[in-house]
Amino acid sequence: MKVGRWGSKKLHEKWLSFTLKQKIKTIAAMVILIVALSIIFNIVILDFALNGFNQILEDNSRCHDYQAAMEEETRAFKNYVKDRSDENRVLFETACARTERSVLELPFDYDRVGAERYSVTWSIRNGYENYSKWRDLFLLGKDKNGFSITQYINELYRIYRMQDYLSDYGKRLVQSTLREGSDAYHTKVPILYRFPVIILVLAVLSISGTFYVSRMMHRDMVVPVVRLACISRKIAGNDFSNEDVEIENQDEIGELVQAFNKMKHSTSQYITTLKEKNEMADLLHKEEIEKMEIEKRLDATKLELLKNQINPHFLFNTLNMISCMAKLEDAGTTERMIECLGNLFRYNLKTPESEVLLKKELQVVSDYMYLQQMRFGTRLHYDIQCLVDSSRIMIPTFTLQPLVENAVVHGISKKEEGGNIRIRIWERNQKIMISVADTGVGMSEESLGELREALANHSTARVGIGAGNIYQRIHRMYDGGEFQIFSRQGHGTAVLLTIPVRL
Repeated sequence: MKVGRWGSKKLHEKWLSFTLKQKIKTIAAMVILIVALSIIFNIVILDFALNGFNQILEDNSRCHDYQAAMEEETRAFKNYVKDRSDENRVLFETACARTERSVLELPFDYDRVGAERYSVTWSIRNGYENYSKWRDLFLLGKDKNGFSITQYINELYRIYRMQDYLSDYGKRLVQSTLREGSDAYHTKVPILYRFPVIILVLAVLSISGTFYVSRMMHRDMVVPVVRLACISRKIAGNDFSNEDVEIENQDEIGELVQAFNKMKHSTSQYITTLKEKNEMADLLHKEEIEKMEIEKRLDATKLELLKNQINPHFLFNTLNMISCMAKLEDAGTTERMIECLGNLFRYNLKTPESEVLLKKELQVVSDYMYLQQMRFGTRLHYDIQCLVDSSRIMIPTFTLQPLVENAVVHGISKKEEGGNIRIRIWERNQKIMISVADTGVGMSEESLGELREALANHSTARVGIGAGNIYQRIHRMYDGGEFQIFSRQGHGTAVLLTIPVRL
C-alpha cells in the first residue's frame, strides 16, 4: 500500500515538473495510443471474423452456382434436342457458357480446400471437359444426319449419363463444402466469444488511465485557470481584495499565476492613479464641450448673417414690380414668366417645413415647366396625372421640382428632337407612388449601376445634391420609403418614389 502511494506521489511530482507543452503531448500520445490500439484490435476482429466467414460463404456460393448452372444446362440441352429452334439454341449456348464459367470459378487450391474437395473439383473439371466434347460431337453429328437411330439414342443417353455424373459430383462438392464450412465456423465461434471479455478488460484499463490523467489535468491545469478567471471577474468590478492564487505547478500555468499576482497588485496601484487623472480629464472635457457649443452657435450666427445679406422681400417686391410693368405694357407671357419665377423663389426661400402638401409641390412643378417650355418651345412637353387627393397628401419639401429639373437638364436637353416628361401619382397598399419619367437620352447599364451605388453610399459628388438629398430624406423620414431609378440608353429614365401615406 505504501509502495503504491509512494509511486503515485512520484508520478505526481514528475507530472508537475512537466511543461504545459509536455503535458499536452503526453495526453495526446495517450489518447492516440488508446485509439490506435482500439483500431488495431477492431481490425484484427473484423479480419478474423469476416475473412473466414466470407471465404466459407464464397465457396458455398460458387458450388451452388455450379450445381444450378449444370441443372440449367441439362434442361436447355433436352429442350434443344427436342426442338432445334433458334430460341432454344440461344438458351442452350447461354447455359453452356454459364456452366463453363462456374466450373472455372470453383476453388482449386489444394492447400486451402483440402484433399476431398480438391479431388471432387478435379473430377468435375475433367468430367466436364470430356462431357463438352461428346456433347458438341453429338449435336454436330445430328445436324449432319451422321448418326443412325440406334447410334443417336446411345449417344444421347451417354450425354444424359455424363450430365447425371457431373450433377452428382456437384452435390458431393456442395456437401463437402458445407461440412468444412460448418467445421471452420465451430472452430472460430469459441474464439469470438472471448473477444468481448478482452474488449471489456482493455476498455477498463483505457478508462482508468484516462480518468487518472484527466484528474491530474483538472487539479493542476483547470482549477488554477478557473480561480484566475473568478478573480479576474472581481478585478473587472474594481475588487482587489482577493488573496493571491497559490499553486505547486512548475510549468507555464505556475508562471502565469505568479505573473497574475504581480499584475493584480500593479493594476490596483495603477487604477488608483488613473482615477485621479480621469477626474482631471473629465473637467477638461467639460470645458472643451462648452467651447465647442459656443463655436457652433457662433457658426450658426455667421450663417444667418450671410443669408440676411440678400433681403428676400426686396427680391419679391422687385419681381412684383416687373410683373406689374409687364401687365401695363400688355406683355402677358412675360408677366406669367415673372410670376412663375417669383413663385419658385418664394417657395425655395420661405418654406421651412420638412413636409408640404402634394398640391403645392405640383404647382411648383407647373411653374417650373412653364419657364422651361418658354425656353425649349415645342421640343418639351409634359403631362401630370394625379390619381390621389393632392390637397390631403403630404410629401417631403423640394421633392418633385429637382427630379423634373434633372429630367430636363440630363435627359431632354441633350436630345435634339426634345422629348416628354410625365408625372404620374397613384396610391397602392397605403403608399403613395410617384413616378417621374422622361423620354430623354437615358443611361447605359454601367452608368446606371454607378449611380445606384453612389446613391446607396450617399456620394453627392457623383450623384448631385438634388437627387442625393431626396434619396436620403425619403429613407430617413419614412419607414418603408423607397427611391428607385430605372433607365435605358436611348429610351429615357424613370424615378419611382414610394412614400407611406400621411394625412
